[in-house]
Amino acid sequence: MTGQATFWRGDTPLVLASGSATRLQLLEAGGLQVEVIKPVVDERAIEAEYLAMGGPPAGVAAALAEAKALSVSPVAPGRIVLSADQMLTCEGRPFHKPDDASAAHRQIAALAGRQHELTSAFVLARDGNVIGRGASSATLAMRPLTQNFIEQYVAQAGRAATMSVGGYQLEGLGIHLFEAIEGDHFTILGLPMLGLLATLRALDLIP
Repeated sequence: MTGQATFWRGDTPLVLASGSATRLQLLEAGGLQVEVIKPVVDERAIEAEYLAMGGPPAGVAAALAEAKALSVSPVAPGRIVLSADQMLTCEGRPFHKPDDASAAHRQIAALAGRQHELTSAFVLARDGNVIGRGASSATLAMRPLTQNFIEQYVAQAGRAATMSVGGYQLEGLGIHLFEAIEGDHFTILGLPMLGLLATLRALDLIP
């Protein structure tokens, strides 16, 4: 837990069931007291089961967020647990974080010249029960890219090219990949803050 200014009304800090430094920074910048407990779940198994049951690819983010929140809730009794996840889909095909630079190159090449959708979802849980949830989506149009430019971008971006779905971070060099963006900036970063804050207000956890 860091930061001095706070709007948080809970008796104990909000538990963030995520290892995302970006989500932690967003929450703390918004005046929330936060403690991180990283979840341990098999994301690909959860995704496969969800899709096998006929769920749409964009809904994977919500399914993963719920699984992560409920996995941490038992080890934080009485606490408010927040988890969030993000899914990228392009023409119905789901994309995940690239494993390495070569995978990032292939992924960006597949998205170049096309529109894709980022869906970010959050779930709030307490004592093993979901007490709030929300999701929002953004549409991004990646400009046509040459193989030489993609190679240059991946080399310059370094580790950042493998740290998020799509192989880019808009707050960094990833902005050079795009020609148009429609949607909430927080959603693109992986945490729909406006919906989250509205839910926390409804629960009387913030003013």
